[in-house]
Amino acid sequence: MCDQDSLDDMIEYQLRTAGMSRRRFGALTLGAGLISLLPPVAGAVTVEESEVDIKTPDGTADAYFVHPATGTAPAVLVWPDIFGLRPAFRQMGRRLAESGYSVLVVNPFYRAKRAPTAPEHPDFNDPATGSMLMGLMGALTPESTATDARAFVGWLDAQPSVSRKRKIGTTGYCMGGALTVRTAATLPERIGAGASFHGGGLVTDKPDSPHLLIPKIKAHYLFAIAQNDDERQPEAKTVLHEAFASSHVPAEIEVYAGTMHGWCPPDSRVYNDVQAEKAWSRMLELFKSALA
Repeated sequence: MCDQDSLDDMIEYQLRTAGMSRRRFGALTLGAGLISLLPPVAGAVTVEESEVDIKTPDGTADAYFVHPATGTAPAVLVWPDIFGLRPAFRQMGRRLAESGYSVLVVNPFYRAKRAPTAPEHPDFNDPATGSMLMGLMGALTPESTATDARAFVGWLDAQPSVSRKRKIGTTGYCMGGALTVRTAATLPERIGAGASFHGGGLVTDKPDSPHLLIPKIKAHYLFAIAQNDDERQPEAKTVLHEAFASSHVPAEIEVYAGTMHGWCPPDSRVYNDVQAEKAWSRMLELFKSALA
């Protein structure tokens, strides 16, 4: 999940493994601004990058766009976690582009403010900070996500670096996992692959739960689940398995041993480089086959 329980888990993990105080952890939640050096991409292509503004029915969304410098490539729409568009996600976007994709990393909170939408070192022990971040996430609705998905995909399809002959992929982290499902259900003919990393709120008892949209989806999927998320909601993976099986759509659903919610972004204090690399490689395999 991506909620206060998950944030508390992240804190407790650091208390156990690093021997630091809750106050000290609060000041270091995003790695004190130090982004881990991700492994280089084998055979990396030269890329071009830019900060872009995208018109939507609800305003102007700021985003980061990076793509191979020559030719066309399949597009990938990236939904960040609750901390929003920031250097770590630009780093991941660039890395994905170096593997041959035209990548758009969006600010999902553009209706409220431009990026950065989180403090440099967010402290969840500070009620105001926690309330602000949860408020930004809570303002996103199924309707706003569908609106944004159409706008972002439409923008991507208008770019010279994007191949319209190939399907689009979408990835999401934390709250972004559910946004990928809504994106794939909104544009089933265009979205060919989705990847959710420690996705939150995928299976709920609400009538608008993302998993209920799976019958509308044609995209092949990867769900990389944090171990502590699975411990809290062990039935979620089974529900996802059954829903994709009933729809006859391929989905790889795996609990990554030893991981905590938030383990994939390289600026996370619970970053697990070994398992993050495993999940990244599985995503690349998915895109290679599903976006062909």
